[in-house]
Formats: sequence, C-alpha cells, structure tokens
Amino acid sequence: MKMVLTSATNPDEYMACLGGWQHSYAQALRSVVRSAAPELEERLKWGHIVYFAHGPVLLIRAEPTRVLFGFWEGQRLRHIEPRLRPGGKYQMATLELKEGTPFLHETAVRLVTEAAQLARHEPRADLQVS
Repeated sequence: MKMVLTSATNPDEYMACLGGWQHSYAQALRSVVRSAAPELEERLKWGHIVYFAHGPVLLIRAEPTRVLFGFWEGQRLRHIEPRLRPGGKYQMATLELKEGTPFLHETAVRLVTEAAQLARHEPRADLQVS
C-alpha cells in the first residue's frame, strides 16, 4: 500500500491534506493520543504523524484505502487489541482501519495509555530518532 504523499511539513498540514473518512479517522486517533498521552511529542516523520518519548512510540498513517495506527511496542499490546498485526523492526504492530472498521474509543485510549507507559518505563537507546 502507498501512503498519502503530501507536501506537509508538520502534523497540522498533514491533517489538512487528508479528506473524507481518512481525515475523520486520523483526526479521531490524533485526539485520543493528545488527550490520553499529552506528554508525547508529535512530529511529522517518515511522511506521517509519529509520537515520541525517548524514541518513537506510535504512528498515524493515512493511505488511500486505510489508516494505520501503529505502535513500536505493539506486540506487547495485543492483549488490548488482538487485531494488531506484528511486523517491522522491534516489537512493532499495526492496526489497519478501513472505512467502517469498528474501533472503540476506549480501546484506542487503552492502547495509547499503555504504549506511553511502556515508553516511560523502558526507554530504549536503540530507538533514538532525531
């Protein structure tokens, strides 16, 4: 899958480039992250929104047919959301959201809260990214 390519230079511009259901889903996820883990630093990195605390913690990535909600320690969060699919380096796992995919607000809050807690308690030097 290809990500949505934009000329955005920051998260607000990235969101402004999205339309339709992808914008709605990404905005809802962004709101959850900002309220559940305000200590995370939000940046536009690798062409999508990434949240950091001693390295990358989670991402929101819009694509033409889906929105990805990914976690660098996501394999450790599968007890919260079993649809998280492992892949990539570290303990990465990603939830694929398509138009109409059911996803409870409470589940999103739990994922973000626990991901931020893992980042606070187990900072990893190998995940430092500038």
